Amino acid sequence: MTPAFGPLLKSWRERRRYSQLDLGLTAEVSARHLSFLEQGRAQPSRAMVLRLARHLDVPLAERNALLTAAGFTGHFKARRIDATDMKPVRAAVERLLASHMPFPAFAIDRHWHVAMANPAAAAMFAAFSLSPETPLYELLLDPERSRALMNLDELKRHMAQRLRTESAHLGSDPVLNAAAARLAAGLAEDETPPAAATISTHIRMGDQALALFGMIAQFGSTEDIALADLKVELLFPADHATRAYFEAGA
Repeated sequence: MTPAFGPLLKSWRERRRYSQLDLGLTAEVSARHLSFLEQGRAQPSRAMVLRLARHLDVPLAERNALLTAAGFTGHFKARRIDATDMKPVRAAVERLLASHMPFPAFAIDRHWHVAMANPAAAAMFAAFSLSPETPLYELLLDPERSRALMNLDELKRHMAQRLRTESAHLGSDPVLNAAAARLAAGLAEDETPPAAATISTHIRMGDQALALFGMIAQFGSTEDIALADLKVELLFPADHATRAYFEAGA
């Protein structure tokens, strides 16, 4: 059953912590009209739905849901990264991944499946027997594979918080919520102030201890649902030994 537009709009407004007055001033709509829309006493135009969704930073898939609730067809599509009209986009991602060699870099979708990876990342995933069908966070939950992670509890806390944040932005994603709950299960709260500028992943690869920290890149403007969800993770060496390990492998 399609939800009504008014309650859906109100839900997104409250998630973003806007009052009707705040949203009205930002989107240049009267608070009275917003109240009527939320109560179902007024019907929005297609342009109004898209305007309010844009100012509320509603993800593209959920903008389609707002349009449908208001009686319109969806506006945004979800294309595969290997689709013909996505060729320039794929080329851009491939170039970014290749330029980051000899260090690992990979692209992930909304639910943390690896869509693309450079050779350094592919070799690292192969060492952990991680397939593209397995979300990356599962590595932290597998007792066998996670043995190589030297700061496992710290990584679980960080990943759980990151998944919760991503889920909140998406309007509560059940897959990410469930994964965050599994990661946080049994972990005590860490009250220790961070000692470093970044949280590094400490991995033991054979006799070598590696330390890597990440940076995320995303497309700044997109009209495609899948592309909006795509994130490129660039891993950098956190110490000289890690840098030397990957440079020697190149």
